[in-house]
Amino acid sequence: MDPALLREREAFKRRAMATPTVEKKAKTESSFTAPKDVKKPRPASAAPKMDASNYKTMSGSSQYRFGVLAKIVKHMRTRHQEGDDHPLTLDEILDETNQLDIGSSVKAWLQGEALRNNPKIEFTPDGRYLFKSVFKIKDGKSLMRLLKQHDLKGLGGVLLDDVQESLPHCDKVLKNRASEIIFITRPNDKKKILFYNDRTANFQVDEDFQKLWRAVTVDAMDDAKIDEYLEKQGIRSMQDHGPKKPLLPKRKKLANKKRQFKKPRDNEHLADVLETYEDNTLTQSNAVQEIKQNN
Repeated sequence: MDPALLREREAFKRRAMATPTVEKKAKTESSFTAPKDVKKPRPASAAPKMDASNYKTMSGSSQYRFGVLAKIVKHMRTRHQEGDDHPLTLDEILDETNQLDIGSSVKAWLQGEALRNNPKIEFTPDGRYLFKSVFKIKDGKSLMRLLKQHDLKGLGGVLLDDVQESLPHCDKVLKNRASEIIFITRPNDKKKILFYNDRTANFQVDEDFQKLWRAVTVDAMDDAKIDEYLEKQGIRSMQDHGPKKPLLPKRKKLANKKRQFKKPRDNEHLADVLETYEDNTLTQSNAVQEIKQNN
């Protein structure tokens, strides 16, 4: 064998023996202990999972509560429009709306707060519920009575939406009473307004007057120009009509008065002493002047 290789082998052994090492002992099976099961604390604010099976039983869902309430109100309106005006208990309402599987907390909320405070539900003394319509009308006669009262009192017309909500079988009644009602479409929101058709106010207008009326255009004229034209024609009957401008009160001009400076009121109790002192001072000054003149 090459002697150089042998020398390198001996040197490597010496370096290995000089280097300190830590020996790891293998763990025996008898010294091994299994870790104890540690239970992780469950978070207190963990919300229950929502699925199709427990959705209707969750009492904390406000969206579900108001969904139940909206379904009840819609059903009560529909049955009122169909002519069913007898009151119902809460169990009967839930039965007709197929909502008997609601939780006890939702039912208590409906019975104690939601239905009683709802503006579209009326609570009867015997603990039943009715739909509360805008107008108390049941047929065509009561509708015409309502429109006539609005016309006599100057209250204007009635919204078609309110009539459809309040009157059972509304379309049939309006069709039969079409000749007694005037329908006007409101330009700002396109809603229809019902007015009483007062036939006693109908009269024939002369055709010449109609032509003159249609020939006059005032679209490009303001109120000031119309007043000026009427005044030139000698017509003064329109002065007291229209919105009046509020008159501002005129401010009164204050007279320019000379300011009088008030004398100070201090030492008023020494007024006599001050007058005597002034007289003595004047007398002494006069005497001094006379002596100077004589000298």
